[in-house]
Amino acid sequence: MLECRIYVGLHDKDYHKQFFETDIYKMALKDICVKYRVPYSLQMLEGGYFHDDGTWVEENTLLITLVGAPKRTVYSIAKDLCVMFHQESVMITTGNVVTFNVRDDSK
Repeated sequence: MLECRIYVGLHDKDYHKQFFETDIYKMALKDICVKYRVPYSLQMLEGGYFHDDGTWVEENTLLITLVGAPKRTVYSIAKDLCVMFHQESVMITTGNVVTFNVRDDSK
């Protein structure tokens, strides 16, 4: 099964700063996942990278993990996040995972 991770920085691409509280971005991200009907996990990270113009940026980053979502859906979510969060880009990583569910059947 495919696991996709989308890394979304919270600094605006033009102003190089975060405009809203992180919780506002988290709510918007959750709404997108519900819109696309995909289960997700969400983590808050800190990261750093170079903008296309060479400027170094350190910022809060949200990491969304999607397991089993179609690649087309993951790409659509990433594109929506670029627009909504006014990003130069977002990063998607993928890998194969083995999943299983453990249930308590002792009833």
